[in-house]
Amino acid sequence: MLAAAGFLTIALFLVAVLSRRVSVLLALTVLPIVAAIAAGFGGRLGELIGKGLVTVAPVAIMITFAVLYFSLMVDTGLFDPAVARVLRWAEGDPLKITVGTALLTLLVALDGDGASTFLIVISALLPIYRRLGMRRLVLAGVVCLGAGVMNMVPWGGPTARAMAALHLDSADLFVPVVPAMIAGILWVLVAAFLIGRRERQRLGIINLATDRASEGDAAPDTGGDSPVRGGGGDRIRFWINVLLTVALVVVLLGQWARLEVVFVVAFVLALLVNRPSWTQQQELFEKHGYNVVLVTTMIFAAGVFTGVLNGTGMIEAMARAAVGIVPHGAGGALPVAVALTSMPLSLVFTPDAYYFGVLPVLAETSAAFGGSAAEVGRAAILGQMTTGFPLSPLTASTFILLGMSGVDLGDHQRFIFGWAFGTTLVMSVVAVATGAVSV
Repeated sequence: MLAAAGFLTIALFLVAVLSRRVSVLLALTVLPIVAAIAAGFGGRLGELIGKGLVTVAPVAIMITFAVLYFSLMVDTGLFDPAVARVLRWAEGDPLKITVGTALLTLLVALDGDGASTFLIVISALLPIYRRLGMRRLVLAGVVCLGAGVMNMVPWGGPTARAMAALHLDSADLFVPVVPAMIAGILWVLVAAFLIGRRERQRLGIINLATDRASEGDAAPDTGGDSPVRGGGGDRIRFWINVLLTVALVVVLLGQWARLEVVFVVAFVLALLVNRPSWTQQQELFEKHGYNVVLVTTMIFAAGVFTGVLNGTGMIEAMARAAVGIVPHGAGGALPVAVALTSMPLSLVFTPDAYYFGVLPVLAETSAAFGGSAAEVGRAAILGQMTTGFPLSPLTASTFILLGMSGVDLGDHQRFIFGWAFGTTLVMSVVAVATGAVSV
């Protein structure tokens, strides 16, 4: 009963979002509430929703101050010099911009934290995409691909969960799939090239010099009025912002403090430097408050969704049901089946539910058929909340990516799902060829 209710809820959610008949906000809140009442948990709704909201509250706090911080940095022109240099290098070529997006994401995502990757990369590159008229779907999609494959690093959430659930170390679980991960990175660059080529065909190579000349003095080049070349006070503030942002990124990469605390402190310091008066601060809040409310509302709605599904036991029941459908004779092919289904199941299971609920049972099932628990773990990290996490409505990071880039969840999933699944397929083939996963 619980498993059926869970699968039905998620199926209805995906149908509602992908068909765009219902807003994501309503789908995330109304559907699980109806499911909980139908399953007999109406009396516990307050408790279930409350726990879900508490779980996502730190993420919502972090996003509130992170969006305000990076919005303030954009307003002050912090990224203008970098944007101008990238524009000069790309020479108005959307193909170069798209491949550069993938490379930057792969580098930044080395920290294994999707939230900080999205915050940093989207903030830096969105002005470039706007300047060239490129689709924000392309930005969100390519960042999704790069962050997804890099989420396989041992200090990332999925691999760390898999090691903990199966009592393995990185030498057993991660090292054997390094060739597959490298293949995944190369696929991401190929995908970025192909996506960028489509953008080039759509837009052409834009002559920025001609474009600026036609716009006249009222539309200066991005970075043309850079604060680096402004007055003394502007230059001082610019370099303070640079130092503050570098320090913020270092702390994020080093994971030396909780993200929400880091962004609260960073934003307050940035506010004192750049908008010291209450009037200036009010203008900032009025300008960017809409984006903050939009993103945090989605995060709290996701908290309702996961809180109800976890608290009612639906996800646990779904895990048991998923394992129960494995035919006895198919046990030998279980690792490959896990690899191929790992990415799509990111849309169904939270990382904790999959790695601590489904994976141990799959590993035991594989062992019973003479297989290896480690192989099942390696197969799982080829897609489960790695390549799949930036498309999943069950992770708050997805809504950070979508909120900052201004992209709809359904549009994002339709646009990039095939490319992301392709990453998992490429890595699965290489994992089988190198013996990390056996057939």
